[in-house]
Amino acid sequence: MTKDLFVGLLISVTLHVGFLFGEKIFPKDEVVAAVVEEEEFTIELMEMPPLEPEPEDIIDVTDEAPPEEIEFAPPMNADVPSVVLDSAFQQKLQPPPPPGLDRPTGVISIPKTSASRAIGKGMSDLFDLKNLDQAPSPRFQSKPNYPFEMRRAGIEGQVLVGFIVDSRGTVREAYPIKSTHREFESAAVQAVSKWRFRPGKKGGREVNTRMQVPIVFSITD
Repeated sequence: MTKDLFVGLLISVTLHVGFLFGEKIFPKDEVVAAVVEEEEFTIELMEMPPLEPEPEDIIDVTDEAPPEEIEFAPPMNADVPSVVLDSAFQQKLQPPPPPGLDRPTGVISIPKTSASRAIGKGMSDLFDLKNLDQAPSPRFQSKPNYPFEMRRAGIEGQVLVGFIVDSRGTVREAYPIKSTHREFESAAVQAVSKWRFRPGKKGGREVNTRMQVPIVFSITD
């Protein structure tokens, strides 16, 4: 009985000692918190090789024939009649009237005259050009019309027209002195009658002046 008591006491002491000092004798496994470091990812870019420039399309034009140069012939001008005056201006002709057209109204009829006609009768201070201190100078000269029939026939001619430039520069009493063809006289006289001048002067005064001018009708190329 003493032996059984001793064994029970030993077991009791062993259990108490194990309960009280078991954590120190047999420590529990420590929980180690492992910090997992996040891995850093690095993306490596592949270096692309340099691109070669695309070759430009070269058009070979050596085999192509050069463009032909087109030569234009100069236009041929038809014969255009003109009136040549001593003042050297050209007349621009109007288109001819259609055949069979009656003579238009308002055309001045030139009476038959001669170079010996006395013009300026009763006009005071009438001088010839050679007696003036300053001759009249033109301010306006209208262009004569080339007679249609003479132009169509290709006839040229000349008319010497006499007239008076009064003290105001107006043409008065224009008339044909002589002509190569009477058909030109009317056109020449009508044109000169519309002219205007700066009057001639004698002794510082503006005076009336006798004048003559040739009107030449010619057909130019």
